[in-house]
Amino acid sequence: MFGGVTIRTVLVAIALVAFSWQPCAVAQSVQPSITAHTQNPDALLDQSFNAMYNLRFDEAFRLAEAAKRMANDDPVPWMAQACAVLFREFDHLHILRSELFGVDERFIDGPAMAWDPQRRKDFDNALTGTEKLAQQRLKQDKNDSRSLFALTLVTGLRADDAALIAKKKFSALSYTKAANGYAERLLALSPDYYDAYIATGMGKYIIGSKAAPVRWMLRLGGFKGDQEQGLKELGLVADHGRFLMPFARILLAFDDLRHKNTAAARKKLEWLREHFPNNPLFLQEIAKLDHPAPAPGQN
Repeated sequence: MFGGVTIRTVLVAIALVAFSWQPCAVAQSVQPSITAHTQNPDALLDQSFNAMYNLRFDEAFRLAEAAKRMANDDPVPWMAQACAVLFREFDHLHILRSELFGVDERFIDGPAMAWDPQRRKDFDNALTGTEKLAQQRLKQDKNDSRSLFALTLVTGLRADDAALIAKKKFSALSYTKAANGYAERLLALSPDYYDAYIATGMGKYIIGSKAAPVRWMLRLGGFKGDQEQGLKELGLVADHGRFLMPFARILLAFDDLRHKNTAAARKKLEWLREHFPNNPLFLQEIAKLDHPAPAPGQN
């Protein structure tokens, strides 16, 4: 606790990052099978992430496995697999809802949720595989961009798991800080690696939106806060990201909802619904705009 303000309010928005936090590329539609001309592992990952966002998890895992076989020293396919496993668990537990962005403290303070045991094992294996390959490559080249990118995202996934499922708040903050560090290293080398701005942008947005005493205490711990700059960086991902473009648009839509900018939120949600028609989340969020819940005290 920082003074009289609990840290849980910070963690609500941090936890959305995984999904550290759930990336996807949407320039292409999901393909039903791996075509013979697919030679680039990232092309398979584009399809895998699209399948994941459409809740076609078996297809997402199969495509990530194919990318792993094609590039067996690359940590990014392992990272993609970890994203899909966590996204599936979030979908199973009904975690991803716009209400989280409104600081639902009762949700954050609730008891730890239970993973499906096999999915927990799959998640841990994917995280470990990512980190092992990434660290091996960094020993050979400390500026290896794919390794820094993979570590940015899997460390964010660990933060999401800690915050939203295990309810380990301080562990979540520690992982979030580490993810931000990897992202800053990557962006110093490759400023056009737009997906990495998801980590720096969310960190700045979250801290910048808190009350001054909370911002001051978190800055002492190495967290930077600037809400306006954070939104700009999320906008870079929403406009130019490859794997994380849709996730950035989800976050920005939730920010629009938080600030009652329903027209802008609807535009983003309609785009997401159009690109991921098999995922009911976006249609549900649009329905909330059409039929808003009454304010407390109203019938």
